[in-house]
Parts: sequence; structure tokens; C-alpha cells
Amino acid sequence: MKKIYFLAFSLVALFALKSCVPGKTQSAASSGDPKIQKILYFNPEIFPEIEEIKDPTYSAFYSAVSDRLSRFRNYRMLRVDSNLPFDSADSKLIKEFCENNNAQFAVIPKVKYFKVGLGTYIFSNQVVVSLKIYDADGNFITETDYDTYKKNARLLGSAENSIKIGTVGAMKKLGKNLRTARKDWQTPVEN
Repeated sequence: MKKIYFLAFSLVALFALKSCVPGKTQSAASSGDPKIQKILYFNPEIFPEIEEIKDPTYSAFYSAVSDRLSRFRNYRMLRVDSNLPFDSADSKLIKEFCENNNAQFAVIPKVKYFKVGLGTYIFSNQVVVSLKIYDADGNFITETDYDTYKKNARLLGSAENSIKIGTVGAMKKLGKNLRTARKDWQTPVEN
């Protein structure tokens, strides 16, 4: 009986010691894999500026971005809880954010709600989602927008769903713009 207890105790002790040994991590993002590109996403600028719609807008926007980027293994989203003006972004500040977060790109979004009716708080479920992308040095690369009414002619549905559809549509258009810009950069210029 003592041998069984001794054997069981030694197996438990061996297992406990084995679990304490540090090993390699499986996550490529934490190991600093150079193939992983980190993209900073700032809080979207919201028009009109009403405090009650900020949190649901942020939630819907970041949900759509994380769902879209989860398809791609080489991109990681970094959320920055800071607001930068969409039309006049400071390139030095963008560069500083990218350096501090070890990111290769920064995206500044804007969500514009359509106002319907005479009241100040009556909104349509239609939105325009605009995105601007900058490189790590703060240089502007490209800009795009997606209007949920013009593209899908959505008349019914929630504003959160429209924000998600608009964000995904703007990200797809941004990807197309980046692919065409890359082709232009790689094409030799003939004189």
C-alpha cells in the first residue's frame, strides 16, 4: 500500500514540477513575429456629437473591426481610446502612437448619422462610415467611405447593424484602395 501512495505522490509531484517549467508561447503577436502587422484603431469621430450614442457606436464599430480582422492571421487590431479629428489629424501624434504601440498602421474613423425629422434626437438608421489610414511615420496613405443608404438602400434595421455593415464595407474598399496603390508603387515608370 505504501508503494502505491509513494508512486501516486511522485507522479503528482512530477506533473506539478513539469507544469512550472516555462515554455514557448503559441501566440505570434506576443512573440514579436515580424509577419504580424499591428493596426491602431482610434475611437471614431461621431457626427452629431451626442454623448448618448458614443458608447453604442464604439461598441458596434470595434465589433465589426474585430470580426473582419479575425479572418486574417497577419493583422492584429490595437484599440486606442483616444479621439483624433478626422479632417485634421496630427501626423506627429499618429507617429508617436505607432511608436509607443509598435504598430505599422493607424486608422482614423468617422461615423456620420443621418438626421431625419424636425427634432434634435431623431436619427435614421443610415450611417456613413469613413476611414483614413496612415503609416507608422504619420504619412497619409488613403481614405475611403461607405454610405449604407446608397450601397444597400437599407430602410429597416438597427443603427448598430448599419454601423457594422458600413464598417465592413469601408474596410473592404480600403483594402481595394491599398491593393491598387501597391500596384502603382510597384509599376516602373517609363520616361
